[in-house]
Amino acid sequence: MFIKPIQTRVLKPPQDDLLAAIQTAAPSLPNKSILAITSKVVSIWQGRCLAKEKFPDKDALIIQEADKYLPRELVPQGRVLLTIKNNLLVPTAGIDEINDYYILWPDEPAKTAQQLYNWVRKTYKIKDFGLIITDSHSVPLRRGTLGLALAHHGFSPVKDYRGTLGLYGRILQVTQANIADGLAAAAVAAMGEGAETTPLALITDLADIQFDDKPIISDKPFSTFQVEEKEDLYYPLLTALPWQEGGHGFICD
Repeated sequence: MFIKPIQTRVLKPPQDDLLAAIQTAAPSLPNKSILAITSKVVSIWQGRCLAKEKFPDKDALIIQEADKYLPRELVPQGRVLLTIKNNLLVPTAGIDEINDYYILWPDEPAKTAQQLYNWVRKTYKIKDFGLIITDSHSVPLRRGTLGLALAHHGFSPVKDYRGTLGLYGRILQVTQANIADGLAAAAVAAMGEGAETTPLALITDLADIQFDDKPIISDKPFSTFQVEEKEDLYYPLLTALPWQEGGHGFICD
């Protein structure tokens, strides 16, 4: 597997042309590759940017964007509001800051990933292709941020090993590999988290990736990429906390 970060011009809030920036930075894209795009530039493309002067209370904005949240006083040193949004455990409902703007998560990430995927296939005239919208999050008991797939399209996000023979001759019962988040983590590491101006990464020479322009649905149980809270291994920890209901999303003007 090879990952090539792609430098673009700086996309600026409150709105900018991501598609033109992609075409300028990447005149061609190869078949059987995956393009990772950081969520921040997708949000700028959608105009999901709010002037800070209109929202002096950032915590109120985070609560409006979150599906669930924990009050700041429950977080060590009160550093952030811990939230659940789009079935992901993240700080601050994914809201970033750029100069005078708050940058929200992209609107309807899965549909947006499909929209960008369709545009790439049509523009670059390629068939087998995948797209990931990435973001960064913190992981419990680890310092630093790690990339994750906020949304994906064009490939199977999970490789299911259940029912296959393992290395030591045992039939595997539960093993499933999270391909989408693994690729996102590698792509974000290549793109960087600072002033690199590389919001894109092209992933090529992929082994055993199942490409398809439609969602791949397994007939096996417990095969969905997202996991319902009550099914999740960490459900006891999640339910032990006094989560409060958030606003489930803010509508930009």
